[in-house]
Amino acid sequence: MNIPQARIISQKIVKALIAESSNRKFIFTYLKEKHQILIEEGQDWLAKIYLPWTVECSQNAEIAENPDTHFSLVLIRAGQAVTGYFHQGQLIDHKVFRAYMVRQKQGKSQIKHLKTRGKSRAGSRIRLAETERFFEEINERLTSYSSLYPIDFWGISCAKTMWPFYFSSAIAPPFSPKAENLIELPFHITQASFEELKSAGELLQKYHLILSEKGKAEFEEFETTIIPSAKSEDW
Repeated sequence: MNIPQARIISQKIVKALIAESSNRKFIFTYLKEKHQILIEEGQDWLAKIYLPWTVECSQNAEIAENPDTHFSLVLIRAGQAVTGYFHQGQLIDHKVFRAYMVRQKQGKSQIKHLKTRGKSRAGSRIRLAETERFFEEINERLTSYSSLYPIDFWGISCAKTMWPFYFSSAIAPPFSPKAENLIELPFHITQASFEELKSAGELLQKYHLILSEKGKAEFEEFETTIIPSAKSEDW
């Protein structure tokens, strides 16, 4: 599990990169909807820094540890989902949900089947009811987190084909599709399992760097000197 084309780096490297970029008068933008720092020169982006969900960031790219961070993840796949609540980076609570949603012969979820053949048969109606309850139970759990804790970020991994059904559930999630603190996870989830939840939570507590081709050229000296030096000191 990883963010495509990204490398994991230390906070020391991030601060050195920001200082170097500031010296070169590059433009910084903090993208709250991704919890990411974007570094640009003119119309070209040079670097994207995905920040740990345990830190705060100002618009001028000042990073500080959040001493009391709360975030929640929901991973949804056809027939299985998992929710988790993290406090100060530690997984405190989780729950796995399962539902009879997949048509055995076709291997197709009931949601996809509804788009092609409707819901006239008894088996289809059962799967539809299971699907509806599946989303309701997920949202009940997330709502309990929302009522108990001041959630800083919600993270979601869910196929876009499921979004209309998920967000129109009789029990709505405690966030809207366009909420500023709702972040689509930037890495692929293979299974909505407890193991994947733990791995995702750990990955979200690291710094990740992506450089564009122009960024690689701009930071060539930085990559060959500062990054190896910082790595040897930190690791």
